[in-house]
Amino acid sequence: MKSNILLSLFLGLFPVLTQAEEKPKTAVATLGSGCFWCTEAVFEREPGVLNVVSGYTGGHVKNPTYEQICTKTTGHAEVTRITYDPSKVTFERLLEIFWVSHDPTTLNRQGNDVGPQYRSAIYYHSDDQKKIAEASKMAAAKDFEDPIVTEITKAPVFYPAEKYHQDYYRNNPYVGYSYHIIRKKLQKVDEYNKKQAAEKK
Repeated sequence: MKSNILLSLFLGLFPVLTQAEEKPKTAVATLGSGCFWCTEAVFEREPGVLNVVSGYTGGHVKNPTYEQICTKTTGHAEVTRITYDPSKVTFERLLEIFWVSHDPTTLNRQGNDVGPQYRSAIYYHSDDQKKIAEASKMAAAKDFEDPIVTEITKAPVFYPAEKYHQDYYRNNPYVGYSYHIIRKKLQKVDEYNKKQAAEKK
């Protein structure tokens, strides 16, 4: 009797263990391509992306504030930390969108956003990501008239930005910056995706 009870308990736990093993593995990408409001909005829509957090990295001040970043003296870049399911979206695909959604040939500048905090950067989390980033940068060079100035650097400490920066476009879709700047970036990515889909047919 006791053995039957123990067997039932074991079998009851088995599906739980199986479900735990089946949880998708996740990976992280950290990208800087100008204002993180834009980058966040672009990658939040990508299938396979699980979470996007706006923040700061690459500087020398601990726990920087947005006000400090804006002084252009902390060394930080505005970036997005992207958590994704690599079985649904690859790092290569994320970099495709990265190149399409900003101008990697302008040093410390994206449109009217000027300063080192707006620099184009790929912060890699592994040797594989570094190799992929370098190959992707070389491949993307043919799509731009000017040289790409994107830095490829090992990911340093990441500091999440203040709460009001998170999900900015979703929370403020009709303010001027969202309507005139972010929407254009989203449209550009949509056009690229449509072109890619048409070429595959």
